[in-house]
Amino acid sequence: MTMSQRQFWPVPIIVLMVVTTASSQTKVDMTLTDKDKAEILALSDAYRPALFNCDGEKYADLFATPGGYFGSGARGEVRERQALIEMVIGYDRCKELQKGQAAPASGGQRAPSFPAPVIEPAPEGAKARIINSRGGGYYDDVYVKTPKGWRFKSRNVVSDEEVKAKITTEDFIQIRALAGDDHGYYEDLYGEYQQKIGPRYAFSDKRPFRTSGLKLTAEADGTVHGLAYLRNNGGHYEDTYVKTPQGWRIKERLYFPPEKK
Repeated sequence: MTMSQRQFWPVPIIVLMVVTTASSQTKVDMTLTDKDKAEILALSDAYRPALFNCDGEKYADLFATPGGYFGSGARGEVRERQALIEMVIGYDRCKELQKGQAAPASGGQRAPSFPAPVIEPAPEGAKARIINSRGGGYYDDVYVKTPKGWRFKSRNVVSDEEVKAKITTEDFIQIRALAGDDHGYYEDLYGEYQQKIGPRYAFSDKRPFRTSGLKLTAEADGTVHGLAYLRNNGGHYEDTYVKTPQGWRIKERLYFPPEKK
């Protein structure tokens, strides 16, 4: 054997050691203790009272800062703390509370009984799917451990109707990436429930927070519609998305220029 051939032998040995060490470290990081799981369950249990008692500050405190977010088709990915607060206090049931009346009765009721969540290790820390409706709707949760304890890295909601249409959290994430929602192109939207919504500047009075960026609506056949107002433009897109063998694609994108005042 020549000298040049022998020089290649140490390289794969070093690589093997690095890979082995990294693999061992991954296994250590993926461990959850009983204490971790109990604290995560307590975090999830604190969600409903904060939401139904219209306590925006407590609600926002449940999410990691920075980076934690609430997500759904109708609400978008709500990442800013102030937006999380505005989303919670913007529910119709909270209007009487804001006038100084008692908290809604539903805030004190126990949550309906559903299957116990199974908390599993995840690269970010932990994850769980929590059924929250008799129709099969659920929370898709990712948890991260912070200096203040366990917090939501993300809580995505999939409704009963979306379950029937076989739409998942991952579908919504892919559609948002396709539409450019993760680049800050789109305005947050405001308006009363089931009424006209638009950017804050579109209304002369103060309307409740409705959606962060792209608003998505799933149809029973799995088609998804999108509404997005362009930042610093005033115009908006009305999109239709379909799932193909190659992934989600835009079937139609209609652009509407700003309304003339």
